[in-house]
Parts: sequence; structure tokens; C-alpha cells
Amino acid sequence: MRPGRAVAFSIADQGVAALTNIAVVIFAARQSSAGAFAEFAVVYAVFAVLLGACTAYVGQSLVLRGGAGRDPAELARDCRSAALFALAAAGAAGALLAIPSYALSAPAPAALGLVLPIVLTQDTLRYAFSVLHLPHLALAADVLRLAVAVPALALLPGGPGAGTLVLAWGLSALPALGLAGWLLYRATADAAGPPDPAALLRRGHLGQRFLVEFGVGNASSQLAIIGLGAFANPLAVGALRGASTVFGPLNVLYNAATGFGPPLLGRQPGGKARPAALAGGALAAVAVLWALVLSVLPDSWGRQLLGDTWQAASALIPATGTQYAAMALGTCGLLALRVLSPRATLPIQLVFSLVSVVALLTGYALGGILGAAWGLAVGSAAKAAAAWTRVAFEVRVSEAAATGRDAAPGPGAGAEPDGRPAG
Repeated sequence: MRPGRAVAFSIADQGVAALTNIAVVIFAARQSSAGAFAEFAVVYAVFAVLLGACTAYVGQSLVLRGGAGRDPAELARDCRSAALFALAAAGAAGALLAIPSYALSAPAPAALGLVLPIVLTQDTLRYAFSVLHLPHLALAADVLRLAVAVPALALLPGGPGAGTLVLAWGLSALPALGLAGWLLYRATADAAGPPDPAALLRRGHLGQRFLVEFGVGNASSQLAIIGLGAFANPLAVGALRGASTVFGPLNVLYNAATGFGPPLLGRQPGGKARPAALAGGALAAVAVLWALVLSVLPDSWGRQLLGDTWQAASALIPATGTQYAAMALGTCGLLALRVLSPRATLPIQLVFSLVSVVALLTGYALGGILGAAWGLAVGSAAKAAAAWTRVAFEVRVSEAAATGRDAAPGPGAGAEPDGRPAG
């Protein structure tokens, strides 16, 4: 497939996957009470953490191994190995979640444990198709998932419990998993030998490093939100999830920038920081504009989107809009650093993810749900400021090194023909 078409299919697939997540949350909010949606939102946050961990350990490492020059037969075997590992790991994690949840009469976490192998494996197959340069197959499976998930949730009777919502959402991915599995089986018919899922457990597997980076960069704030719902106020999680859902379209842009930004910046002939800064400013402006649109949205329209949750979520729009504007700047700052100094991103992720957690909990302690939302905004702004401060430092170091090279005397300036200093 031509590179341009492959990129177009990949972006379209990301858009469909994001649209599915948005639609799931919207229909879950519309169909249920604020309390039931709050419980669903806590479970969905648990799923988000597990999905991110699976993506880091299996998906990202698979994509990195699939670089140019690899034997297609070996890539096919790697894809089959990754799919089987994801299925087994998700099954084990699902059992650990479902059995104690069922014993404790917690239907929503128990339902998540049951459907976890379906949703995590189906998402992993998207990365396998990317490695095989067949993104249109991932798009076909994700379109089917969207086409099944929306009716499955929309046709639920009014006022379903959180466990029913989770079960309907998870089982709706089963047709997409079946289609993707069949397509992958056909696409990897020439695999070099049987799959070896145990290879992903060996020491030195790239996923181990990516999992650590995910843990310090993303999972910490999600876990703090889960703790907020489990030990403080589940309604806070529902409101935060509802507010972030209406900003969901921006996540497609941010994911596209993260996925396609580094190679594009790497091909820039001049400085890398300026294009990244312009992109960050443009994305931040889009976030502010979208927040303004949502702020003047009539309540009747908002209730059509989020049902009873709209009342609490709408109050968080200014704070969440500020958070997403800061996230735009931070995303592009980290993007520039990945090109200028890749090792500099992990310390920033580690320190300022913890800052975000502290800001979230402090904000909730001082101002309730609204304070928690502003705490997330403060944490994102601090991470963005740190990223761009480090970018400025790396640019100065690079310019100083270039100036030093230009000023160094060559063999024809102040030197003898053999290169020794004159005199």
C-alpha cells in the first residue's frame, strides 16, 4: 500500500476508534442515572488503565519491532504471538478482576473482567495490522465495532445498572474481534513457524520499558481518579468523565500528532522547535474554541448528549477546556523533545505526572469536583511549561554546539598545510 493511503487509513482508524469511545460514554450517560453512570465511569477508568498498559507492553513494542528490513514472515509470526499473548494476559487479568468482584457482589467490575479479553485483544489486533501495513483491515474491524456498539447500548431498557452497561459495551466488540481475528489469520498465513507468545515475557522485551513509561506518564492520574471514585465521591468521576468525553474529538488530533509528529519533525530541514510550537498553539486554540462552543450549548442539547450527568459536567467545561489547551502545548513540547533529546521526556513524565496527581487531590480537597478539574488543568499546564523549558534549553545547547563548530579553525586558517598550528 502507498504511504499516503496507509497514513489516511491509519488516521481514519484512529478517528473511528475515538468516535466509538465517545459514543459509548455518551450512550451510557444518556441511558442511565447520574449514579449508575458514575459507577460505570469508575469501571471505565479501570479499563483505560488496563488498555494503556496492554498498548504499551504489546502494541507499541510490536510496532517498533516492525521497522523496515524485517522479514515479512517473521513479522507475521510476531503479530500472531502478540495477539495470543494479549488474549492470555487479558484473560488472566479478567479472572483476577471478575472472581473477587463477583464474590463481593460488585457487578460492574465483574462484568469488566468477563469482557476484558474481548476488548483488549481486539485493540491489540489494530497494532498488528499497522505492522503488516494493512491499516484498512483495522479500519474495517473498528467500523464494525462502532456499528454494533451504538445499537447495543441504545437498545438497552431505560435505567440499566452499571454492570449491564459494561456487559453490553464489552460484548458488542465480539463481532469486531471475530472479523479482525479472521483477517489477521489470513494476512499471516506465511508466518515463519508457530507463534511464540512466551517471547513477550523474556527479559529485555521492549514492552517492559514502555510499560514503565506509561505507568509514570499516564496511569498515575487515572489511578488517582479511580481512587477518588472508590474512596471519596463516585459522582466526581462521572462528572470528570462526562466533561472529558465532550472534548473527545480533540484526542484524535493529539493522538495523530503523537503518532505522526516525530517522523515529520525529523524530516524538517531547519529547527524542530518552531514547527512544534506552531502546532501546539494551533491545537490549543482549537481547544479554547471548542470550550467556548460547549459553554454556550443549550442545556437541552447537553442533556441529549450526557443525560443527567450534563448538569455536573457542564460546570467543569472551563476547567477541562483549560486542561486540554495545556495538554495541546504539552503534547507538542514532548513531541519536540523526542526529536531533540529523546532521553529528556521520561524525567518530565515522571515528575509532572506526580504533580498532576497532587494537584488533582488538592483541588478536590479544596473545591470538590470543580477543584479537581482545575487541579488537572494546573498539572497539565505545569507539564507543558516544563517540556517547553527543556526544549528551549536543548535548542540553546544545539545552537552553541553549532556555533563552536563554525568557529573552529580549519587546516587552511592559521595552520600549516598538514593541519598543525602555524608558528
